[in-house]
Amino acid sequence: MDAETFPQEILADEEPKYLRRQKPLEIKRRKFGRRGWNSFFRVSVWVGAGLAGAWLTYAGGHFLLTAPQMELIHPEQVGISGNHFVSRTAVLETFVPDRGKSILRVPIDERREQIESLPWVERATVRRALPNRIQVDIVERTPIAFLREGSNMSLIDAYGVILNPPLRADFHFPVVTGIFSGMPLDEREKRMQLFQEFSQQVEDARPGAMNRVSEIDLSDANDLTASVTGLQKSTSTLSDGSTKTADLPVTVHFGNTDFGGKFTTLVDNFAQWRATAGQVDSVDLRFSREAVVNPEIAAVAQVPVAEPLPPAPAVQRHVERAHRSSVASAHAKRHRRVAHRESP
Repeated sequence: MDAETFPQEILADEEPKYLRRQKPLEIKRRKFGRRGWNSFFRVSVWVGAGLAGAWLTYAGGHFLLTAPQMELIHPEQVGISGNHFVSRTAVLETFVPDRGKSILRVPIDERREQIESLPWVERATVRRALPNRIQVDIVERTPIAFLREGSNMSLIDAYGVILNPPLRADFHFPVVTGIFSGMPLDEREKRMQLFQEFSQQVEDARPGAMNRVSEIDLSDANDLTASVTGLQKSTSTLSDGSTKTADLPVTVHFGNTDFGGKFTTLVDNFAQWRATAGQVDSVDLRFSREAVVNPEIAAVAQVPVAEPLPPAPAVQRHVERAHRSSVASAHAKRHRRVAHRESP
């Protein structure tokens, strides 16, 4: 019998029950409960707070960058401290491009570099002072000597930076020569370090010693040459019969080391050297344990020096020996001239 002609009721009864669905399945849909509402509320709050913060940030930034209350308009809005020789006008000129702008638009680092490039400025600090002020703190350079270049006189600091003398200032420094504006800055700094070492060591050895040094030649980095006063005086008679006393400076070659010890040797023994050698124009102290008095003239007196002071008898014997030699030579010359006259 064909399956088509077989009663369908029987086939339905014999079909396995597991192949048939007894009743439709119910799909349970979760309702939006309290927990879901709480999560939704928290997310909404955070999103709203973020949008509000972003808007406030934009509004605040727009206000700070565009509000007239933040603009740099008047020169009085720029405060300057620490300037004694740097003019206020020179500092204010660096802020001319920033006038009419918010102080938040002022390039602080760029303005600081411009101010530090001004003469007499060693370093500077530039900062904003809300709502609309700029504060500039300046540390000026400190000169330590006068610098003479030909007929021009200027100032120089410890780093070899050459400074123009201010119109109103009163400085008491020795004069330095041998440094030129065309010399590289590092070389000028090296020479000025030698000057500082000399100044410190002679002051430590004899307080007030730099008051007796009028000029220092730094043209040779290995030989500091100083003009020292207060060691000897000369007396001359004027036409009216009066006498005039003048201080004769002495040129001293100190080399590049042991400035304090050499200066002490000079001061303690100079009177003995002058008593035996006469007027002293220069002294060379570069040689160890030896002083050369008046090395520029033909008769050179080499004086042995002991530590810490040169022995006076040795100085006297040496100079007297040179003096006796020169006197004997002069007598011999006079004797030959006399004999020559009497020979006819």
